[in-house]
Amino acid sequence: MSGRAILAATILATLAVLAATAAPASAHHVGAYVPRDNAVTTNFKQVKFSVQAKKYDVALRLFDEGPLRAEMRAQAATLPPGLEDGTRAALAAGDGPEVERSLMIFFAALARDLALEADRQLARPDATPETRVATGGKFLEAIWRYYNLVDFAVATRDNKASVAVRLAFDEAEAFVKPAAGGAAPADPAGMRVPLRRIAQALSTLIDASSTTPPSTTPRRNS
Repeated sequence: MSGRAILAATILATLAVLAATAAPASAHHVGAYVPRDNAVTTNFKQVKFSVQAKKYDVALRLFDEGPLRAEMRAQAATLPPGLEDGTRAALAAGDGPEVERSLMIFFAALARDLALEADRQLARPDATPETRVATGGKFLEAIWRYYNLVDFAVATRDNKASVAVRLAFDEAEAFVKPAAGGAAPADPAGMRVPLRRIAQALSTLIDASSTTPPSTTPRRNS
């Protein structure tokens, strides 16, 4: 099984366990919904806060020993070459902007891969509309869990990409929300189009960010 498939399976299993206590997908409006953490996102926040406090030795230890680095290794096949080593080198050097860039790429890649996997799952000919609604909602929750962590960093470097992802997410979310009057949602297969836009916007961002020299100062697009 590929790293992407393992990630998708893990996310869906976790969401199934949490389904009884998690808020429904219809409440997850972009900008308002804060997804619950898992081990990787918790470790990311620990590293991020340590970097912001300029406690790079603590951040490096948290990265070395935590699930964030382990997940980078597990997903290495779909990440830009050397991302894990580059992240660690930036932490060791106390280079906060480079740490932010590397982690932005990583979480953008996780969100991209989930969007691609969601597109494949929704394309299954044996899936019923009800199954597509449930699957789509779970994948959207997983995508936002990761992308939400780095949206500010994305917007700082490429505001157009940030807007594109948010608009596409809102559009995709509409396919899993109940229609007016309590009617069934629109054909959930239609969310494949905005999911592809999410994947494309993040792929473009990752490619551009991976080839930008670390010393280059990011600019916000209009």
